[in-house]
Amino acid sequence: METGLHNTSEIGRLKKVLLHRPGAELENLMPEYLERLLFDDIPYLREAQREHDAFADCLRSQGVEVVYLTDLVVHSLTSDEVRRDFIRQFLDESGVQDDRTRGILEDFLGEMPDKEMVSTMMAGIRKGQLRAESGRLGDYLSAAEDDYPFAVDPMPNLYFTRDPFAIIGTGVSIHRMHTATRNRETLFGKFIFEHNPEYMHAPRWYDRGETSSLEGGDILVLSSQVLAVGISQRTRENSIDTLAETVLSQSKTFKKVLAFNIPKTRSFMHLDTVFTMVDRDKFTVHPNILSSITVFVMELDENRKMKIRQEDGRLEDILKEHLDLDKVTLIPCGQGSEIDAAREQWSDGSNTLAIAPGEVVVYSRNYVTNRSLEEAGIRIHTIPSAELSRGRGGPRCMSMPLWREDL
Repeated sequence: METGLHNTSEIGRLKKVLLHRPGAELENLMPEYLERLLFDDIPYLREAQREHDAFADCLRSQGVEVVYLTDLVVHSLTSDEVRRDFIRQFLDESGVQDDRTRGILEDFLGEMPDKEMVSTMMAGIRKGQLRAESGRLGDYLSAAEDDYPFAVDPMPNLYFTRDPFAIIGTGVSIHRMHTATRNRETLFGKFIFEHNPEYMHAPRWYDRGETSSLEGGDILVLSSQVLAVGISQRTRENSIDTLAETVLSQSKTFKKVLAFNIPKTRSFMHLDTVFTMVDRDKFTVHPNILSSITVFVMELDENRKMKIRQEDGRLEDILKEHLDLDKVTLIPCGQGSEIDAAREQWSDGSNTLAIAPGEVVVYSRNYVTNRSLEEAGIRIHTIPSAELSRGRGGPRCMSMPLWREDL
């Protein structure tokens, strides 16, 4: 049965991609709550949207069909019953406990057209918006006594569509995110893959109901047979066990999972901040992992039981062995300069999005790394990023490939 999904590599020609255009959720960021919402700074929305539109236009100019998260969710609300269930689950996961507040929110959201409702859920709901709906003095007083300004928190990380779910082969893994702030984002994926007619038949490799975290930035589809997953600050080993078991036993092509053990720090947040694939034998890398890395090779034996072996060595040698390559070229972020690498790693110099073998989208601001890519024979498409980069994610983070051509 057609699933609407096909992704067997990091570099096959990109045909269809999911994006989220930043919305009012960025205007609900406040300095005192940045840490709670996983931001270091507050992007200027109008400029962030202009930059994001340039990203989408860059992709379209290369023949990529761009679809948006809001539209996919709207097309998943296929009946009044599904819509009511969506609102109910959204309020459950937003932590709304008070019955009266919940009733006001249900009415507030329920009376909106579908697209406005989904956009409002993403943006967060200010208490002031609800007070305008109330005819009770007590609602004004209780709001004044509690200085937290939101009835429902915003979701400013949504424009990083890579993380809440991942397309692997013809199936999807819907994730349990590391933080409560981002875990609400995966509800949108749940409804897309349960109710959207184009995607509802996709096999499920991992589900958001699992008990340990898994995030899409830690998943790299290196080939139709090899899947790489980072053991990171945000993806736990138990999650990788579950994902590997399902993918290796149920997919038609994948033969091994490489679990890369990476440092558990913010600068190494996900595997795709450590390295990304830009051509069949070329990768961008964080300079700090050039010496040695540990990988756990996970495969099923002849009895379909999981076997794991540890390999320690240079990333270059590990990739050569498991991708059956004669040579591998590693392109260090910042051309290996300690200062340039640190600066450009901060703005995701290694986080490239391949749209075809040897052809990538990058942030213009990472000019030192971009020069290295060009010198290695990679064709680059640069996009503006003064505001988008404040969210600490690059072109790969901002995109979820739904369909790539096979290599």
